[in-house]
Amino acid sequence: MKNRYIAGALALVGVGLFLNSCSKKTIPEKAQAVQNFDKAKYLGKWYEIARLDFKYEKDMNNTTAEYSLKDDGMIKVDNKGYDYKKEKWEQSTGKAKFVGDENVAMLKVSFFGPFYSGYNVIAIDPAYKYALVAGESLDYLWILSRETSIPEEIKTNFLKKAQQIGYQTKDLVWVEHTK
Repeated sequence: MKNRYIAGALALVGVGLFLNSCSKKTIPEKAQAVQNFDKAKYLGKWYEIARLDFKYEKDMNNTTAEYSLKDDGMIKVDNKGYDYKKEKWEQSTGKAKFVGDENVAMLKVSFFGPFYSGYNVIAIDPAYKYALVAGESLDYLWILSRETSIPEEIKTNFLKKAQQIGYQTKDLVWVEHTK
Protein backbone atom coordinates (compact mmCIF):
# COMPACT_ATOMS: atom_id res chain seq x y z
CA MET A 1 0.00 0.00 0.00
CA LYS A 2 2.82 2.38 0.92
CA ASN A 3 4.52 1.72 -2.45
CA ARG A 4 1.30 2.65 -4.24
CA TYR A 5 1.28 6.07 -2.53
CA ILE A 6 4.95 6.63 -3.33
CA ALA A 7 4.41 5.66 -6.97
CA GLY A 8 1.38 7.96 -7.16
CA ALA A 9 3.29 10.85 -5.62
CA LEU A 10 6.19 10.34 -8.02
CA ALA A 11 3.78 10.26 -10.97
CA LEU A 12 2.22 13.55 -9.83
CA VAL A 13 5.64 15.14 -9.44
CA GLY A 14 6.56 13.93 -12.95
CA VAL A 15 3.36 15.35 -14.43
CA GLY A 16 3.96 18.63 -12.60
CA LEU A 17 7.51 18.90 -13.93
CA PHE A 18 6.30 18.09 -17.44
CA LEU A 19 3.55 20.70 -17.32
CA ASN A 20 5.97 23.26 -15.90
CA SER A 21 8.45 22.64 -18.71
CA CYS A 22 5.65 22.88 -21.31
CA SER A 23 4.30 26.17 -19.98
CA LYS A 24 7.67 27.72 -19.15
CA LYS A 25 8.20 31.01 -20.92
CA THR A 26 10.97 30.71 -23.50
CA ILE A 27 11.50 34.34 -24.57
CA PRO A 28 11.77 37.66 -22.70
CA GLU A 29 8.61 39.77 -22.62
CA LYS A 30 9.67 42.52 -25.04
CA ALA A 31 11.59 40.23 -27.42
CA GLN A 32 10.16 38.83 -30.61
CA ALA A 33 11.58 35.86 -32.51
CA VAL A 34 12.47 36.30 -36.17
CA GLN A 35 9.59 35.42 -38.55
CA ASN A 36 10.13 33.70 -41.91
CA PHE A 37 13.13 31.95 -40.36
CA ASP A 38 15.07 29.57 -42.62
CA LYS A 39 16.40 26.69 -40.52
CA ALA A 40 18.62 25.40 -43.34
CA LYS A 41 20.40 28.76 -43.67
CA TYR A 42 21.00 28.89 -39.90
CA LEU A 43 22.74 25.52 -39.72
CA GLY A 44 26.53 25.48 -39.63
CA LYS A 45 29.23 27.08 -37.53
CA TRP A 46 28.80 30.32 -35.60
CA TYR A 47 31.40 32.25 -33.59
CA GLU A 48 30.31 33.77 -30.33
CA ILE A 49 31.16 37.47 -30.47
CA ALA A 50 29.63 38.49 -27.14
CA ARG A 51 27.50 36.99 -24.38
CA LEU A 52 26.06 37.66 -20.99
CA ASP A 53 28.26 35.42 -18.89
CA PHE A 54 26.88 32.44 -17.01
CA LYS A 55 28.38 29.45 -15.22
CA TYR A 56 28.63 27.09 -18.21
CA GLU A 57 30.69 29.55 -20.27
CA LYS A 58 32.60 31.26 -17.48
CA ASP A 59 36.28 31.85 -18.30
CA MET A 60 35.81 30.76 -21.92
CA ASN A 61 37.07 32.31 -25.12
CA ASN A 62 37.20 30.99 -28.67
CA THR A 63 33.62 29.83 -28.22
CA THR A 64 31.68 28.46 -31.15
CA ALA A 65 28.36 26.76 -31.77
CA GLU A 66 27.76 24.37 -34.62
CA TYR A 67 24.23 23.42 -35.62
CA SER A 68 23.38 20.41 -37.74
CA LEU A 69 20.20 18.54 -38.57
CA LYS A 70 19.59 15.24 -36.81
CA ASP A 71 17.77 12.30 -38.42
CA ASP A 72 14.72 12.90 -36.20
CA GLY A 73 14.38 16.51 -37.42
CA MET A 74 15.79 18.05 -34.26
CA ILE A 75 18.91 20.20 -34.37
CA LYS A 76 22.20 18.98 -32.92
CA VAL A 77 23.97 21.72 -30.96
CA ASP A 78 27.73 21.36 -30.56
CA ASN A 79 29.26 24.07 -28.37
CA LYS A 80 33.03 24.42 -27.92
CA GLY A 81 35.18 26.86 -26.04
CA TYR A 82 38.63 27.27 -24.57
CA ASP A 83 38.76 27.64 -20.77
CA TYR A 84 41.70 30.00 -20.44
CA LYS A 85 42.06 29.41 -16.68
CA LYS A 86 42.15 25.61 -16.96
CA GLU A 87 44.00 25.89 -20.29
CA LYS A 88 41.87 23.29 -22.00
CA TRP A 89 39.08 22.95 -24.55
CA GLU A 90 35.58 22.19 -23.33
CA GLN A 91 32.73 20.81 -25.41
CA SER A 92 29.04 20.30 -24.79
CA THR A 93 26.59 18.64 -27.14
CA GLY A 94 22.85 19.15 -26.94
CA LYS A 95 19.69 19.30 -28.99
CA ALA A 96 17.24 21.98 -30.01
CA LYS A 97 13.66 21.90 -31.21
CA PHE A 98 11.20 24.52 -32.34
CA VAL A 99 8.61 25.68 -29.82
CA GLY A 100 6.02 26.00 -32.58
CA ASP A 101 6.19 26.59 -36.30
CA GLU A 102 9.66 26.16 -37.84
CA ASN A 103 9.45 29.49 -39.65
CA VAL A 104 9.50 31.30 -36.27
CA ALA A 105 12.99 31.34 -34.70
CA MET A 106 11.78 30.36 -31.25
CA LEU A 107 13.45 27.18 -30.05
CA LYS A 108 14.18 25.26 -26.89
CA VAL A 109 17.63 23.79 -26.32
CA SER A 110 18.71 21.03 -23.95
CA PHE A 111 22.11 19.87 -22.78
CA PHE A 112 20.73 18.01 -19.75
CA GLY A 113 18.15 15.35 -20.55
CA PRO A 114 14.57 16.56 -20.44
CA PHE A 115 15.38 20.09 -19.26
CA TYR A 116 15.03 22.75 -21.95
CA SER A 117 15.79 26.45 -22.02
CA GLY A 118 14.73 29.14 -24.47
CA TYR A 119 16.86 29.93 -27.52
CA ASN A 120 15.40 32.69 -29.68
CA VAL A 121 16.91 34.33 -32.73
CA ILE A 122 15.62 37.90 -32.37
CA ALA A 123 17.64 39.51 -35.17
CA ILE A 124 19.45 38.14 -38.20
CA ASP A 125 20.79 39.69 -41.38
CA PRO A 126 19.37 38.53 -44.74
CA ALA A 127 22.53 36.51 -45.55
CA TYR A 128 22.44 34.71 -42.17
CA LYS A 129 25.94 35.93 -41.28
CA TYR A 130 25.11 37.71 -37.99
CA ALA A 131 22.57 36.82 -35.33
CA LEU A 132 21.30 38.19 -32.04
CA VAL A 133 20.04 35.42 -29.78
CA ALA A 134 17.96 35.83 -26.63
CA GLY A 135 17.59 33.19 -23.96
CA GLU A 136 14.42 32.69 -21.98
CA SER A 137 15.12 35.67 -19.73
CA LEU A 138 17.17 38.87 -19.63
CA ASP A 139 20.04 36.83 -18.13
CA TYR A 140 20.96 35.22 -21.46
CA LEU A 141 22.05 36.98 -24.65
CA TRP A 142 24.48 36.14 -27.44
CA ILE A 143 25.81 37.94 -30.49
CA LEU A 144 26.92 35.43 -33.14
CA SER A 145 28.78 35.71 -36.42
CA ARG A 146 29.92 33.35 -39.16
CA GLU A 147 33.34 35.00 -38.76
CA THR A 148 35.41 35.88 -35.68
CA SER A 149 34.37 39.52 -35.89
CA ILE A 150 31.30 41.58 -36.65
CA PRO A 151 30.93 44.90 -38.50
CA GLU A 152 30.49 47.91 -36.20
CA GLU A 153 27.14 48.83 -37.74
CA ILE A 154 25.67 45.38 -37.06
CA LYS A 155 27.10 45.42 -33.52
CA THR A 156 25.55 48.85 -32.85
CA ASN A 157 22.14 47.75 -34.18
CA PHE A 158 22.16 44.54 -32.14
CA LEU A 159 23.16 46.38 -28.95
CA LYS A 160 20.40 48.96 -29.47
CA LYS A 161 17.80 46.22 -30.01
CA ALA A 162 18.98 44.34 -26.91
CA GLN A 163 18.80 47.51 -24.79
CA GLN A 164 15.26 48.22 -25.99
CA ILE A 165 14.24 44.76 -24.80
CA GLY A 166 15.81 45.42 -21.41
CA TYR A 167 19.22 43.74 -21.60
CA GLN A 168 22.13 45.24 -19.65
CA THR A 169 24.55 45.31 -22.59
CA LYS A 170 27.29 46.86 -20.45
CA ASP A 171 27.58 43.40 -18.85
CA LEU A 172 28.39 41.64 -22.13
CA VAL A 173 31.60 39.63 -22.29
CA TRP A 174 33.36 40.24 -25.61
CA VAL A 175 34.85 36.94 -26.71
CA GLU A 176 38.40 36.65 -27.99
CA HIS A 177 39.12 34.30 -30.89
CA THR A 178 42.85 33.61 -30.76
CA LYS A 179 43.07 29.82 -31.09
